[in-house]
Formats: sequence, structure tokens, C-alpha cells
Amino acid sequence: MTRVDRQRAESEAGSSDALASPKMRVEDLRAWFGRSEVLRGITMPVAERRSTAIIGPSGCGKSTFIRCLNRMHEVVRGARTSGRVLLDGEDIYEDGVNPVRLRQLVGMVFQKPNPFPMMSIRENVLAGLRLQGIRPKNRDDLVERALRQAALWDEVKDVLDRSGSSLSGGQQQRLCIARALALEPEVLLMDEPCSALDPIATAKIEDLIHELRKQYTVVIVTHNMQQASRVADYTAFLYLGELVEFGRTDRIFTSPSDPRTEAYITGRFG
Repeated sequence: MTRVDRQRAESEAGSSDALASPKMRVEDLRAWFGRSEVLRGITMPVAERRSTAIIGPSGCGKSTFIRCLNRMHEVVRGARTSGRVLLDGEDIYEDGVNPVRLRQLVGMVFQKPNPFPMMSIRENVLAGLRLQGIRPKNRDDLVERALRQAALWDEVKDVLDRSGSSLSGGQQQRLCIARALALEPEVLLMDEPCSALDPIATAKIEDLIHELRKQYTVVIVTHNMQQASRVADYTAFLYLGELVEFGRTDRIFTSPSDPRTEAYITGRFG
């Protein structure tokens, strides 16, 4: 066996191990807005401490899918779901599950940076905790830890009392990531976090994802297939509300098993 073959075999073995006991598992997930069905029976695992990219053309259900992973979909009037979403083997849609507590465990970073404009950088980091009634005693340590994890500490450590909205777009997005990390989530959902950013800021977010997946389970929606190939261990291709294909990112992008996947990643539609 050559060194390349051995590395490939080890990678495939690691893939099997990661998916054998996933952090989350989606089973026959369906979602509606009113009478319109936007997700149609999706079943897939989300590997623990790995990054998973959700790709597909606009309107295919990518954002709806990840909003179902922390029950944000249900806050939209007329929205509903069926099927199961398991977190550590427990169905998050079971009666008795507290959605607020769930969203602490499964955090979300949105497409457009949304720091609270009337709050300082420090207050923005602590905002999620305060909204949940948590008053940490070691606030300064917590703020520093979250900002370091978001690769922002060195840039803002001397201006923590400045408004969060005074930062650049890329810094604001990392501030929002720090705000999510302050809650100590187990899963971090990212809905096209780089779509409004310039290439330099995008590169910093991508580098950050590589670091975060060592400690957190990351799911990222992206319209940028090159980005998916750079940051994701696994990739899921959605089309018209259906899961067309799921697997290791290197396989999806080099030898997809479904012709629709190949057509999409080669730019023939989308």
C-alpha cells in the first residue's frame, strides 16, 4: 500500500468512526411554511467536532434546515416540522425540551453581523448570558476567553468599551461568534457567515472555523462551493428541499455519486 493509499484508508476509517456516533442526527425531517413544504424527508448525521457544510442553490432549504437544528424555524408564524432531530441521542422536539436552553447548546451565527448597536464590545459578548438570566462572576475572564476563541481579542482588548457597531464587518461577525461562544454551546450553526464580508475578512472566518471544529461541532450553510471545500469535513447537497447527497467533502467534490451533485458543483445550474 502506498503512502497516499494509506492516508486515504485512514481518512475513510476516521470518517466512519465520526459518523458512528454523531453529535446530532436528523431523521425524516420535513418542514413547512404554511402549506408550502420546504424540506422533504431529510435524514443525515452531523459528526461531532467536525465541520459540515450545507450547499445548494438559492431556495433549496439550506437556511431552513439549520434553523430546524435549534428550533428557530418554529418561531416563524405558520411554520412547522415533522420527523426527529437528535442531540446526543435525545429528540430536541420532544415535549419538555426547553427551546431557550436548547439554543444555548446549539448556537447560531447569522448571515449579516448583528451586534447590538447600543452596547459595548464587552456587553455584546455578555448579552446572550444576560438574556438567559445568567450573571457570571468572572465576567472579564469570560469576555477574554470568548474573544480569544473568536480570534478577536488582540484587535479589541484595548477598546472593550467601544460600541460593537464601530467595528468592521468582519470584526462584527467575529464579535457575534464570540457572543455565541460565551454561552458555551456544543454545536455552532453558521448561516452564510461570510456572504457580506470581503475576502480578507472571509479568510479570517474560515481560519476560525478550522480552529473551532477542534472543540465544537460546526454546521455552516454556504453558497460558495470553494469555501465548503476549504472548511468542511463533510458536505450535504440539498436541492428542492431534498438531500441529494451527503459524504466526505473530498469525495463529494471529486467523485459525486449523483449526477445532480456533479452538475451543481461544476456550475451547470444554480
